[in-house]
Amino acid sequence: MNGTTIHLVDDDAGLRKAISRLLWAEGYDVRAFASAAEFLDACHTGEIECLLLDVSMPDLDGLELQRRLVRSGATVPIVFLTGHGDIPMSVRAVKAGAVDFLTKPVDGYELLEAVRAALVQSGVDRNDREETSRIAGRFSRLTPREREVLEGVVAGKPNKIIAAELGTCEQTVKVHRGRVMEKMGAESLADLVRAADRIGALKKLAVCKAG
Repeated sequence: MNGTTIHLVDDDAGLRKAISRLLWAEGYDVRAFASAAEFLDACHTGEIECLLLDVSMPDLDGLELQRRLVRSGATVPIVFLTGHGDIPMSVRAVKAGAVDFLTKPVDGYELLEAVRAALVQSGVDRNDREETSRIAGRFSRLTPREREVLEGVVAGKPNKIIAAELGTCEQTVKVHRGRVMEKMGAESLADLVRAADRIGALKKLAVCKAG
């Protein structure tokens, strides 16, 4: 067993059993659920590496579950399973972050390939979250004045202009700028801009969640 757990949500008991057997044979652990509500009650989305999700289910369908996960900020690699999917539906799902969209009856080889792709995406997402967390931690150590200088620098403003806007001297801005670079772990302006972009995305997400 490789220890990786695949989550499966489908209201068809026979299909859950068949897919679970296929995944067990490949060395995966499986947690299977008969409904989206059951899945949400039992799982912490931050720990899910691959979700096999039926599209058509009573009460809360797969596409609505995906929308809820996206709104919550969860990055869950999803492989959709459907008995009657159409192209517009699959396009919407993929645009919202789905890894694949498979039509039932699902071919075993295609399913395993989609699971592997989802696990690769999960690793990428995990690394991205860890990097974002590191950057947020560095940003939290900046003083209010250093954050003001950071905003000016990433906006492309010269030290002289930043100094005038903050009511200080250019040399002081240079000192703050150096400290910002050091605290943010940035070796270049490009590094600093990328870090600031991540901080900006975090702020937008916080606003969306609050709303």
